[in-house]
Amino acid sequence: MEQREITGPANVTWTCVQAYAGLEANAEKAAEIVRTGDKVPVVCTPSGGAQSVRLELVHNWMEKLSDDELLDQIATAQQSS
Repeated sequence: MEQREITGPANVTWTCVQAYAGLEANAEKAAEIVRTGDKVPVVCTPSGGAQSVRLELVHNWMEKLSDDELLDQIATAQQSS
């Protein structure tokens, strides 16, 4: 399962993975099923006590989004929950 780690404010490290990416051989099919338009669900889990957040990101978020853009998406999701 491919994941991305970023460190944000207060030295919180977030581990982000595309939801359903852990289905091994069927990962691409699962990603295709859950894709809404050009968006895919991504779950980001923090180190420490903060709550995980669920994001809807562009399908190529691993390559396309900078660390700052991903942190902004996480912060927005935290504010709206």
